[in-house]
Amino acid sequence: METMSFGVFPTLFFPGLEIRQHQRRVFRDGEEINLTRLEYSTLVFLASNPGNVLTQEQIFEAVWNMDSDSCHSSVVNVIYNLRKKIEPDSKNPTYIKTVLGIGYKFASGE
Repeated sequence: METMSFGVFPTLFFPGLEIRQHQRRVFRDGEEINLTRLEYSTLVFLASNPGNVLTQEQIFEAVWNMDSDSCHSSVVNVIYNLRKKIEPDSKNPTYIKTVLGIGYKFASGE
């Protein structure tokens, strides 16, 4: 992962994926991808912690900013939609990996 800093919002670079936090824009292979607020926030949270396994509860609390009593379906749905938008093959993800029984981790895409 490479970063380019614009104040406190660095641009995150991964092979084929660029997240411009200062503009709230995401590009895959140079083409802009439209994300919802929850999709964007989930992607930034995961990509800011590459290689770290994050539970659904951690993702829910960070992105939704509330307790995680009923987070399962919310996180699963956002991850599903996010994969369809950013992954070259959403059924064989490059970036957002599932860690069975635990949660998700963001891989560098290499």
